[in-house]
Amino acid sequence: MLTSLSGRFLILTVIFVMLAEVLIFVPSIARYRVDYLTNRMERAQIAALALLASGEMIEPEVERELLANAGVLNVVLRRDEMRQLVLSSELPGPVAKTVDLRDPRPLVLIRDALQRFVTPGSQVIRVIAEPAQGGGMQIEAALDTADLRAALLAYGLNILWLSLVISAITSVFLFLAVRRLMVMPIRSLVRQMNRYAAAPEDARRVIEPRSRIRELHEAETTLQSLETQLTQSLRQKERLAQLGAAVAKISHDLRNILTTATLLGDRLEAVDDPTVKRVAPRLVASLTRAVNLTEGTLAFGRAEEAPPALQMVEATPFLTELCEEAEIAVADGRIAIRHDARPGVVLRADPEQLHRVIGNLVRNARQALQATGGEGEIVVSIDEDPDAWRIRVADNGPGLPPRAQENLFQAFQGNARKGGTGLGLAIARELVQGHGGALVLERTGPEGTVFLIELPREIAV
Repeated sequence: MLTSLSGRFLILTVIFVMLAEVLIFVPSIARYRVDYLTNRMERAQIAALALLASGEMIEPEVERELLANAGVLNVVLRRDEMRQLVLSSELPGPVAKTVDLRDPRPLVLIRDALQRFVTPGSQVIRVIAEPAQGGGMQIEAALDTADLRAALLAYGLNILWLSLVISAITSVFLFLAVRRLMVMPIRSLVRQMNRYAAAPEDARRVIEPRSRIRELHEAETTLQSLETQLTQSLRQKERLAQLGAAVAKISHDLRNILTTATLLGDRLEAVDDPTVKRVAPRLVASLTRAVNLTEGTLAFGRAEEAPPALQMVEATPFLTELCEEAEIAVADGRIAIRHDARPGVVLRADPEQLHRVIGNLVRNARQALQATGGEGEIVVSIDEDPDAWRIRVADNGPGLPPRAQENLFQAFQGNARKGGTGLGLAIARELVQGHGGALVLERTGPEGTVFLIELPREIAV
């Protein structure tokens, strides 16, 4: 009970209601004390005026009866400049305090009331007040505080019981209201979360926001978005696993075919034809990379992309070979592919993986330019500073559409052309991150697109 939200809310409600009652009780008991003393002074005034109106001496027993009915010990009335002791009796003790009701100050009244409330025993106090209905200039009376304190205690107990009843009723209603408006919807939300957790792949278990409470409705809406994304992600991972198994089978057979093609390419180098001699080494190199790629795909299907085998790579011959291979795919020669690397630039990278990364970016740029049907240019540039090597692949194509930019490096989501899978950039980023670097889209627009590859000089330990 105490660990539940409704139980704690019930306890807090009782505490706060009682605190409010205490704040009300303090001034109310002061007011009650003033009313009690004022009532005694009015009754004393009536007794004094009645005695003065008769003009006769009264018996001691009658005087004691008048004082007892008024609830005071003596009465002093001032009708003009003279003070007159109208009624009197023997005081049980000395006057301990004088209370002036003519100009009461709230803080003083509260202090005196609390002091009288907690002080045991009885005292004789002198009370000064203005006579009611113009019955003189001033009236004074002495009274015993025993009756006053008893009245204050009785009043305080009544207030206490009333506070407890109000607290109980308020707490019950608030408890039921909180349980109905908050606890039950939260429990329903928890049940739905547990139901979804049992089968997160089932889209039918995604929550439908129904709460009319704004905060809970926002929570349900956010949860719906999270569950939808998680379900889609799980489905995508399942498809990727199935695709990985299929690709692994294809890669196994393709590796054997490419190995045979590589052996045939080696024999082409023995042909005396100049064109064959120029093309054959590049064909063999391409087939070798294809074999390595299929072997890497098989390894990826078992675990992750192989870690890069870092070595020092001369940028100029590396980029020259890459650009020449890329131009072979341009049949009409309307797209120029070149690099502007300065001679002597040497960078640290895995040449096979870096070839895959840059080759993928160049191929994407070429396909984008071919889709427009016009002429274009692709430039691979490289610069360096003490911290990193920076390789840029730039084209003057139409730029990437907004939809492709939103999920650019997400597998199966970042494809910018119809029929694309969106795997190329996702794999390229993973390979660059394996080098400790980063692959980002630097800019894109009507003037063209630029991708930036940053490779750090320092190797992270």
